[in-house]
Amino acid sequence: MINFQIQNPTEILFGKDQITQLPTKVKEYGTKILLVYGGGSIKGFGLYDKVIELLQAADCEIHELAGVEPNPRLSTVQKGVQICKDNQVELILAVGGGSVIDAAKAVAVGATYDGDVWDFYDKTAVAQSALPLGVILTLAATGSEMNRGSVVTNWELKEKRGAGTTFPSFSILDPTYTYSVPKDQTMYGIVDMMSHVFEQYFSHTEHIQVQTRSCEGLLKTIVEYAPKVLADPEDYDARATIMYAGTVALNGQLTPGVETDWASHAIEHAVSAIYDIPHAGGLAILFPNWMKYVYKENTDRFKRFAVEVWNVDPAGKTDDELALAGIEATRTFFDQIGAPSRLADYDIKNEHLDQMASHATRFGTIGGFKKLEKEDVLQILEMSL
Repeated sequence: MINFQIQNPTEILFGKDQITQLPTKVKEYGTKILLVYGGGSIKGFGLYDKVIELLQAADCEIHELAGVEPNPRLSTVQKGVQICKDNQVELILAVGGGSVIDAAKAVAVGATYDGDVWDFYDKTAVAQSALPLGVILTLAATGSEMNRGSVVTNWELKEKRGAGTTFPSFSILDPTYTYSVPKDQTMYGIVDMMSHVFEQYFSHTEHIQVQTRSCEGLLKTIVEYAPKVLADPEDYDARATIMYAGTVALNGQLTPGVETDWASHAIEHAVSAIYDIPHAGGLAILFPNWMKYVYKENTDRFKRFAVEVWNVDPAGKTDDELALAGIEATRTFFDQIGAPSRLADYDIKNEHLDQMASHATRFGTIGGFKKLEKEDVLQILEMSL
C-alpha cells in the first residue's frame, strides 16, 4: 500500500424526507441561490415545486440555470458563471444527477475565478476557491454528490475533459426521488458505478486487502440489487442500496493508497466528445474490451475478479480461461441489464477512430494497470466496433 491522505468534507443527508432540512442547510451559506437542473424531469414528479417552496420559506432569492445537458457543455457552464457574478450568488443548489452536479461544480469554481472556467479542464489552472454547493440527487450513478470531480464538454473543440473542482458542502439523497428514473437511465447508472469500481480495483499495488475486498463486496452488492431495482422501480430498499452504492463507488473510501486506472473513462470521453453518447453506454461497450486487452498484465488479479465477484468455478480452467471467464461474465451481466455492447449500437463506425485515440492520449499515456499509448487505444476502439 502506498502513502495516502484522505479527506471528504461533504455532509450526506440520506433517506426519506431529508429535503425538509433544506431551509436550515441553505441558511448556513446564504440566501442568494442559483438553482441548477436539467431538462425538466424534476418538474414532472413535483420535486421542483417542493424545492422552490422550501427555498421561498427560507426567504431565498432564486436564480435558475435550467437545461443542463447529459454531457454538460461549457457554454451552459459559462452562462451559469455569469448569472452568479451578475447577482452575487452565495450558494449553488444542483438538483439532478451527475451531469447537473458536474455542471454546478464547474459554475461554483468559475464564479470565483477571473479567467475562463475552461482553464481548469484544459489543465492551465487549478481551482483554488469555489462558491458553496448543495446537491439534491435524483439519479444513482456518478458519485459526484460526494467527490470533487467534474466533467465538461467543449462542443466547439470536440473536447470532453475532467477536472478536480470542489466538493459539495451537503448532499440530500432520498431514494424515492429515483423512483421515476427511466429503466435505461437506471441501467446506465448501474454501469457507471460498476465502472468506477473497476477503475479502482484493477491495480498492481500490493497489500491492499481492505481496499480489494471493499471493491469486491460493493460489486457483488450492485450485481445482486441491480435486477431488483430494474424489475421494481419503487422498491425502496433496492433503490436505497443502489443509490448508496453509487456514492461509495467514487467518494474516495474504496482505494486510498492504491494506484488506480482511469483509461477506460479517458477513452469514453474521447468517444462521447464527438458522438455525444451516454457516458455509461460507452463504458459498457469499452470496458470489457479494455479488460481483454490488458488482463495479461496481471492475470492473477483477473482470476480473483472472476472467482470473488462472479463466482466462477476455477476447477479445470487454465489461468487465461479463468481470467477470460470473469471478463465474459461482466459482458453477460451488462447484456442482461440492457446495456449496449458495440459502438455500432450508436451507429459509430471507424471514420473517427484515429481522432478519438489521439484525443484520449493528448496528455501522454493513460492508465495505471497498463500504460496505453495511442496505438493501444486505437486497438481497443477497433475491438469495440
